[in-house]
Amino acid sequence: MLSARYAGPNATDQKNIALLLDDIKSYPRPWNAAFVCVAAAALPGRVVAETTGRMAGEIVPEPRGRGGFGYDPIFLVTETGKTMAELETLEKNRISHRGQAMRLLIEELRKSGVLG
Repeated sequence: MLSARYAGPNATDQKNIALLLDDIKSYPRPWNAAFVCVAAAALPGRVVAETTGRMAGEIVPEPRGRGGFGYDPIFLVTETGKTMAELETLEKNRISHRGQAMRLLIEELRKSGVLG
C-alpha cells in the first residue's frame, strides 16, 4: 500500500487519516496496527546490510496530539498509552520503527566491517 497516498495522489495527512478511519469504522476494535521500516545499505554491486524495525500498536478513533506526521495522531503506542503524535521527539525516536531499523543497520554495518 502507498500509505502516503491512501486518499489519493495529492492527499494531506488529515485526508488520509479521515479515509482510513472511515474505512475501518465497521470493524470491531481494537484496530491492531504496526509501523514497519526496512532499511538497507549498499555498495556498488552489493547489498551490505538490510534490517527491519517494527512497532506494534493500535489505531484510535480520534486523532490525538500535535507532534509527528502522517498517521502518528491515530497510532497508539500501547505501552505508553499515547499516540505517536503525543510523544516527545526523543521518546518517539527511541521506540520508533525507523529508529529501530537504523540502529540495527548501524550494528550490522559495524559487524560487517563497513563501519569502524
